[in-house]
Amino acid sequence: MEIRLADKKDINDIAMIEAKCFPSLEAATYEQFLERFESFGDCFLVAVNNDQVIGFINGCSTNEPCLPDELYHDASLHQKEGLYQTVFGLDVLPDYRHQGIAGALLKSFILLAKQRGKKGMVLTCKDYLIHYYEKFGFVRQGISDSHHGGASWNDMLYIFEDGE
Repeated sequence: MEIRLADKKDINDIAMIEAKCFPSLEAATYEQFLERFESFGDCFLVAVNNDQVIGFINGCSTNEPCLPDELYHDASLHQKEGLYQTVFGLDVLPDYRHQGIAGALLKSFILLAKQRGKKGMVLTCKDYLIHYYEKFGFVRQGISDSHHGGASWNDMLYIFEDGE
């Protein structure tokens, strides 16, 4: 398996994986991924196995340590030099789950954010994933104001230590 920056040609696979991993009210569409990629394509990583995209992680940068819903819907809000890397989605095809691929994608995204001088990373997750993200250094900040897809979310924040 290889983890690399996504290419524009990967967007179709990314949208297909998203549709398999999230309910339709929460899943981004092909058009939304294309718009996001045009704004922050350097913030998309894909996991590839035998030339097939099997997972991805993506998100924009912002100056606030939170992930408000408007960031999902307006790619122009991306701040390339923002202090925080967000995670919009971490998706792995069902047949490839429980093999460490999501963890490898997240670790790679964290490393990339650190290399780019970000102060930290933010995401929202459902209750059952709080413990998973805590293993990587994220700390639950409380119930999110987000109502993305009509679901209830938790704000998670990972502040990078100096010298990490």
